[in-house]
Amino acid sequence: MEKIYVLGVPVHKINMNEALDKSIEFLNSDEKRVIFTPNSEIVMMAKDDKHLLSVIEGADLVIPDGIGLVLASRIIKKPLEERVTGIDLMENILDYCNKAKKSIFILGGKPGVADKALKNISKKYPNIKALGSYHGYFKGYHIGCEGHDEEKSVIDLINNLKPDVLFVAFGAPRQEFWIRRYKDEINANIFMGVGGSVDVYAGEVKRAPVIYQKLGLEWFYRLIKEPWRYKRMMALPKFVIEVLKSVKK
Repeated sequence: MEKIYVLGVPVHKINMNEALDKSIEFLNSDEKRVIFTPNSEIVMMAKDDKHLLSVIEGADLVIPDGIGLVLASRIIKKPLEERVTGIDLMENILDYCNKAKKSIFILGGKPGVADKALKNISKKYPNIKALGSYHGYFKGYHIGCEGHDEEKSVIDLINNLKPDVLFVAFGAPRQEFWIRRYKDEINANIFMGVGGSVDVYAGEVKRAPVIYQKLGLEWFYRLIKEPWRYKRMMALPKFVIEVLKSVKK
């Protein structure tokens, strides 16, 4: 797959259909595969964090989740065909898992959220093998204590179930670091960082209306609904400025 580099961070030049085809290919192979979904905010983080950059570079599929990356690709004259959002790719993977009777496990979110998400997914996709879920507030992950009993229990739980897809929803960059750290120890076929998508499936957060999605303005919708997030939203204009500066060098 062709890659472009935005502020030094690799992103696959891929559309949704191609991303889904690649994900299906991963699901039907015997190798462990990692899917990351960076937006402009995560790219800005990776630009200044060599560890995060290394983790993203090690992924098997990096999709352009965010209108900022599409704008950046045009600025650097290596245009992406379209925005490929993590939640939409997750939805398409779930649809395939339903048809192929594949199994999933959801890890992350506040206590109870992953359980709700799994229940709602099971209702919509009854042929999916919904093996289990666990919240993201287990000890070890937050305190960074290696070998903590609860974290080990979570990993043992996943390993006993052996899901085809492990959706990890800790938010970036924690989910990316966690996947990199434990991938080799966990029995799963696909590891996908899905951030706040689990909150949407749980019904805890409402996704932007379709018109906002099509225009790439989901970030604006969230700003309207949650104005206290304005500091995080400032990452997009800062990102575009950084891309413009990189082109002038």
